[in-house]
Amino acid sequence: MNVHPITLEVVRNAFVAYSEEMATALCRSAYNMMIYEVRDFCCGLIDTEGRLISQNSGGLPIFLADLGVAVLDGIERYGLDGFEPGDVIIMNHGGVCGQHLNNIVIYTPCFHEGAVVAFAANRAHWVDVGGSRMGFGSYDTTEIYQEGLQLRSLKIYEAGKCNDSLMQVLEDNIRFPESSLGDLRAQIAACNIADRRMAELYGRYDPATISACIATIWDQAEAEARDVVTEIPDGVYEAESFLDNDGRDTGTPLRVKTKVTVNGSDMVIDYTGMNPQVNSPLNSGHSGGLAAARIAFKCLTLPNAPVNEGCFRPLELISPEGTMVNAKSPAAIGLWSVAMPTVVDTILKALAPALPERIPAAHKADMGGCSFHGFWEDSGKRFLLMNIMGGGWGGKPGGDGESAAMSICQGDVRNAPIEVQEMNYPFLVECHKLRTDSGGAGRTRGGLGVEVRYRCLQATQANINLDRTVDAPWGLHGGKAGAVNRAIIRRTDGTEETVLKQTNLQLNAGDSVTFLTAAGGGYGPTGERPREAINNDIEAGFITEEAALRDYGFEGAGE
Repeated sequence: MNVHPITLEVVRNAFVAYSEEMATALCRSAYNMMIYEVRDFCCGLIDTEGRLISQNSGGLPIFLADLGVAVLDGIERYGLDGFEPGDVIIMNHGGVCGQHLNNIVIYTPCFHEGAVVAFAANRAHWVDVGGSRMGFGSYDTTEIYQEGLQLRSLKIYEAGKCNDSLMQVLEDNIRFPESSLGDLRAQIAACNIADRRMAELYGRYDPATISACIATIWDQAEAEARDVVTEIPDGVYEAESFLDNDGRDTGTPLRVKTKVTVNGSDMVIDYTGMNPQVNSPLNSGHSGGLAAARIAFKCLTLPNAPVNEGCFRPLELISPEGTMVNAKSPAAIGLWSVAMPTVVDTILKALAPALPERIPAAHKADMGGCSFHGFWEDSGKRFLLMNIMGGGWGGKPGGDGESAAMSICQGDVRNAPIEVQEMNYPFLVECHKLRTDSGGAGRTRGGLGVEVRYRCLQATQANINLDRTVDAPWGLHGGKAGAVNRAIIRRTDGTEETVLKQTNLQLNAGDSVTFLTAAGGGYGPTGERPREAINNDIEAGFITEEAALRDYGFEGAGE
């Protein structure tokens, strides 16, 4: 069916607008700072076969790349005839979603003339889902059952009636029920908005026209992506890198192995040779590895185009079971997001020889999260502070890497405002600045990491989950590596210790924790960096004169 171009554009932009409206509603009504400030969520529309129709522009790539997987599980369980208006499905099952259980998917069916035509869906990070974990997770868990409640495609509302028993289970098994259940209601409200908008759209256009629009949108995205893949020389490209360790066997690095095969307009990403799954929560399920592959593919092909299912049709994934990115149940997956940015970086690294003018050096490639938890000394109430910290991106052919940016998997998430942190939690943020001399040297410099220091106002505990502390973000084509991650504990007696991975680290009033985040690698030979650029870096405080002399042989403006 041919679609009029104007109709096509109206429908195309309507889908995106509905997803954006969902995101706005979720932000405005959520209880949890990770949602309304950090924006650790995504919103989208899914078709009746679990395929992505549209997404909000600020959604996490690592969420949206596999949002349809969660919805498809419910479709297979209930069948399209098994949904009713007013149904709300909750989903986070590790074996299906492949990521930590705090990432809760809520979706609702959208009806037209009694038939399901689509699903409104979102995924958001709850502060707690029970289990032994707090915050973003810890290296203590060895199986999924320790990490919280698993909810597999359950109707928490059925035909508009609340499942009180399931709601009670949630309330009784999570540490912050007011926050998490408040976020649940916010997620439902966001879906309801999309449901109303879809009803309006189907009231304006017949289903055949809308289906034809969706098919055309996907076909166009596929064609554009294939055009880009065709520009890559055919061949087999491989690369490897390493995560520090699994948090238990700290002397053994974890191999990240990727192979990319390009044949005409088709691309295959192969994880054969990836490190076997580990006895720690650094694993992900199949859909986690799928999301990483899709992120890399989208960055290579259509980085600025709206995301939909058609974007990924030229991509095939080979992901053997039993690896870190396709772990067998009941593997722990609580810190799945720590590994994913390095997987994406390694896919891009494989293609660097074929695309030297497009692929940047490695970026910080770490989740960059910190979490503190404890009980207020005056009230006895529990608190949990989570925040995301930026780092440096790699130097690129066209310029220096971005500084203080989030990882490639986290997209548009933000750090929580210092004022909000200090107002709601027993900490002072004494320092939040760029990390001098951290960016890798090169013709174009790697972006800088950040230095963030928390001062404890009372006793608390911290989970430190850093990677990129050994295997630094690499440079490309003669560029040098960027700085690695560090966390430094300074006690009130003046003693200091470096901490990389530790669970429930005890901190007392007056103690401080300084996070030094990883930076981007440099791109191109250091001798080709313009003298003016080096001098500007010195004047801006990005590098010291000592580093300029060491890395570039540069002695100052009067050289």
